[in-house]
Amino acid sequence: MDKSAHRFTELFAQLGLPSDEPGIRAFIAAHSPLGADIMLADAPFWNAAQAAFLREEIVEDADWAEVVDQLNAALRAPHLQAF
Repeated sequence: MDKSAHRFTELFAQLGLPSDEPGIRAFIAAHSPLGADIMLADAPFWNAAQAAFLREEIVEDADWAEVVDQLNAALRAPHLQAF
């Protein structure tokens, strides 16, 4: 298993989302704060493939897990966090 460090921008590209800083900030602003009772992969704004990817990376503690955790934290914050 490759434990390479991935960047936030790469995660957004992997998810098929705008991966530039304004795009990432807009996405987080539009979907924050995510309620504490909702698992990241179960959030209603993901399509099936995105949700499966996020779920798999966390469950398997795969190489994207760290940056997925960062996304989870950013979406739960009441304000934008630096990435």
